[in-house]
Amino acid sequence: MTDRGQLERLQIQAFTAPDYSGSAIETFEAYVNPAEITLAYEMEYDSGQGAGTTGSRMDFKKVKPGDMTLAFFIDGTGANGRPLDVQEKVESFQKVTGYNGDIHRPNYLKIAWGRIQIKRCVLKSASIVYKLFKPSGVPLRAVITAVFTDTADDQTRVALAQDASPDLTHVRIAKAGDTLAALCTEIYNNPHYASRVARANGLDGFRQLAPGTRVVLPPLEK
Repeated sequence: MTDRGQLERLQIQAFTAPDYSGSAIETFEAYVNPAEITLAYEMEYDSGQGAGTTGSRMDFKKVKPGDMTLAFFIDGTGANGRPLDVQEKVESFQKVTGYNGDIHRPNYLKIAWGRIQIKRCVLKSASIVYKLFKPSGVPLRAVITAVFTDTADDQTRVALAQDASPDLTHVRIAKAGDTLAALCTEIYNNPHYASRVARANGLDGFRQLAPGTRVVLPPLEK
């Protein structure tokens, strides 16, 4: 059983607009959820060194787009009671994450699962390893290893540079004494959004939050 509002299986949604407006055009759902997720990020510094010095100040320049590495296991043997066509599932992944002729580039992607904050990204690389075959050559098992890299439109990039932007989805785990009004003041600079956030999270009340409650604070139209 999962918490209310959480996805049981990891999903990748495809969009054609860089600002992710409109509905997803395709969705890929993991056959088996990944056993591990690797997040990598890198800071860029200016390591210029003055004449006659033995070190550098390493002046900060920017945070480079981060990478997420996932491995998807696909089993077409029916051993777990959920038979499927392995090649069809692989092609579904390729269709969702790959090149889209209508926009002349790969789709813009959203990845979401459980308590992981929604990631906006594009596919950076992928490899497919077929593990088992029927005598006829039909694949029965496969592992897709994919690397996704962050992407954002201009408005989102500006918002990401702020510590608490109301234009992005935020996730908070409530601590003792937290209230929705206080969280809304932190994110939206307006405590009166508490009732809207409560509805978005399926909460019956919003004056007090039990410690450990997961609260999603989505972008709200003013």
